[in-house]
Amino acid sequence: MSVKQTYRSRKWLAAVGQIDQCVLCGRYGTQVAHRNEGKGFGLKVDDSLTAALCVDCHHEIDNGNQLNREQRRALMDRAIVLTIRELTRNDLVAPK
Repeated sequence: MSVKQTYRSRKWLAAVGQIDQCVLCGRYGTQVAHRNEGKGFGLKVDDSLTAALCVDCHHEIDNGNQLNREQRRALMDRAIVLTIRELTRNDLVAPK
């Protein structure tokens, strides 16, 4: 079985960056946040595993101490799904 190359897309990241409200708390001003998994030495997961998060939600998921690892991953997974919903509802991405 061959290992697939990590998915990279400037278009995808730009689309996520156009979401102006945090998908978790609704705060204005977002960052494109990658899921924390399978990274090392500056490598990130696929660009499709990103969410539009405010600075505070991004920090809590990446470095916060209020949630355990499983809770942080579950919250990020929820944020990714909500981001995909926003991308499609706002016609920022469309299936081919």
